[in-house]
Amino acid sequence: MSDIWWSLPLTLGVFFASRLLAAKVKISLLNPLLVSMAVIIPLLLLINMPYARYFQGSEILNHLLQPAVVALAVPLYEQMHQIRARWKSIISVCFIGSLTAMISGTAIALWLGATPEIAATILPKSVTTPIAMAVSDSQHGIPAISAICVLLAGVLGAVFGHMLLRLLRVRSKAARGLAIGNASHALGTARCAELDFQEGAFSSLALVICGIITSLLAPFIFPILLHLLR
Repeated sequence: MSDIWWSLPLTLGVFFASRLLAAKVKISLLNPLLVSMAVIIPLLLLINMPYARYFQGSEILNHLLQPAVVALAVPLYEQMHQIRARWKSIISVCFIGSLTAMISGTAIALWLGATPEIAATILPKSVTTPIAMAVSDSQHGIPAISAICVLLAGVLGAVFGHMLLRLLRVRSKAARGLAIGNASHALGTARCAELDFQEGAFSSLALVICGIITSLLAPFIFPILLHLLR
């Protein structure tokens, strides 16, 4: 462990420096996660350090992921009155969004000639990583690649999501939050929370509901898609 003590301070230092840069420059492409990856990955390649060894030094950050997800319940509680008033619309939006994410990703993969294994890997790309990996594994996909797909979907949503919503003239904070949470899970939710408290609340709500819906429907949706599209 002595030779990787610097892993944790490096990760934190690069991330917080990236946040300062994003706050000053105000360019969506300078997402802190994206910038951190762009700095740390080439560095690890340069010094020829395997990811597994780098991860050992900053593993505590991975342990903090679960409490961070639980903390998303706080903005949900703050917006409970609005959630109660709109619960039918919220469930409908999340249901349609989950189906669209699963069907579109899987259909495009199969249309491009992907194997069932790869299609199952892409199927849960729009839910948070632990759920996506479990769903992928249950459908004989590759959980590690599913995690990468989730990361890509999250980064794209966090970087371009609000830009697209502005172009579409979506101004409702609830609608914006639900849309981002549907498509971009935790990374999109983090971006929403930075911009507006209410958006963050609805995005975290969509994150949770879509995760539940995807985990319940994936075992039924995936065989149907394979039957229809192969």
